[in-house]
Amino acid sequence: MTLHRRHFLSGSTSLISLAILPGQTFAQDLETIEVFKTATCGCCQDWIAHLQNSGFTVAAQDLEYDALADLKQTSGVPNALVSCHTGRIAGYVIEGHVPAADIRRLLAERPDAIGLSVPGMPFGSPGMGPEDQREAYDVILIGRDGATTVFASYPAA
Repeated sequence: MTLHRRHFLSGSTSLISLAILPGQTFAQDLETIEVFKTATCGCCQDWIAHLQNSGFTVAAQDLEYDALADLKQTSGVPNALVSCHTGRIAGYVIEGHVPAADIRRLLAERPDAIGLSVPGMPFGSPGMGPEDQREAYDVILIGRDGATTVFASYPAA
């Protein structure tokens, strides 16, 4: 079969109609989160289970520690906001044990931001032990300008 110019142009028009406009994503992108972690981190697996139980599809990838640290830095996560794993979904970075509900809120509101972080590994955050025994922690919104604001707060149980 020979590809004629009109076939090419017809196909190109179809592809252009599928282009993503700024601020829009395909539905699948809103359900699939890439998670980058080290192979030895058990709490990362527990956070992945939390995401899956909340309806997300997870594509996990193990990285060496230095490669994971480089990913965090190139993704714009400030050193003060790092945790043990990094996720990416719909153009946002999700650093640490961020609750699935806050990821869904981020995707619904679509702020001009790098993403969310739960710095460190607070006990009782998703993947870090029972919520009914949690310590207080905040979910931080990382702005594209480097500014940070509290996106959600979780009081101690």
